[in-house]
Amino acid sequence: MSITPLAAVPTAHRAAPAFRGRIGRDARSGHYAVPHRYRLHLSTACPDGLRLAIGHSLLGLDDSCPVTFLPAVPDCPGGGHAALRPLYEASAHHYTGPALAPVLSDDWSGRIVSTHAPDILRDLDRFPGDGRPSLYPCGAESQIEAVERLCAEGIEEAAQRAGRADADPAERAAALEQLLDTLGRIERYLEGEKYLVDGRLTAADVELWVTLVQLDTVHRCHLDASAVHRIAGHPALWGHARRLAAHPAFGTHLDLDGIARRHHERCQGLEAAGAAVQILDWTGHAADDPGTSSR
Repeated sequence: MSITPLAAVPTAHRAAPAFRGRIGRDARSGHYAVPHRYRLHLSTACPDGLRLAIGHSLLGLDDSCPVTFLPAVPDCPGGGHAALRPLYEASAHHYTGPALAPVLSDDWSGRIVSTHAPDILRDLDRFPGDGRPSLYPCGAESQIEAVERLCAEGIEEAAQRAGRADADPAERAAALEQLLDTLGRIERYLEGEKYLVDGRLTAADVELWVTLVQLDTVHRCHLDASAVHRIAGHPALWGHARRLAAHPAFGTHLDLDGIARRHHERCQGLEAAGAAVQILDWTGHAADDPGTSSR
């Protein structure tokens, strides 16, 4: 998929990672890709956690890199998890910040490798496996990164600005038009293609799917009904989301109740009429595949 980022929108900002180690390809890296050494700690109610859970399943890493699932709503101030506090304290002397998820830890040392979700997914893709497909196929990295930026800037940030109750009406209208323009660009591409990059399922499709889940379950609640109907008017885009929801690696990790509880815990915005206009029956489509279930 040939996409350039939206230059008029600043790059999306995740919280600065407290740890950003990388898994290398050999022992000289300190952390190298070896089975049964690493562990993921995540909540699927969190967008980054959901991305990692899906990628982990697509890569078939259940045995070689186990996952510890955390509660949907963090139980410590600042969005931290009490279960992660020992890892943070073992990894940084006198650590005083929140124990945030997701985390990739090293079971050999009992310390954290990384809390930076994009790096973690790329490093999981390096794990050895017999014949499994890559989420970041060689030569497609720049296209996948372009999709990631487009989702962050043209969908996630635009939807947030379009739903801000304290924003000027003109600003909200401009953000909505940017959101619709982005959805339209992806819609036109998906009218002729099954996947976003390289004709196969990649990290770009994971990124888009999680972004659409957030758009329909979180951001929609702060938009008016007219805006939601316009967003829903992209059949190829939402058809893509529906097909992936029926894929076991996607549908089994979709915790709609957890997403709602996490959103209500953190959100300070006002609910709008669009909250009553659900775009996709996510649970119903996930149940289309007998190998899926909603957690």
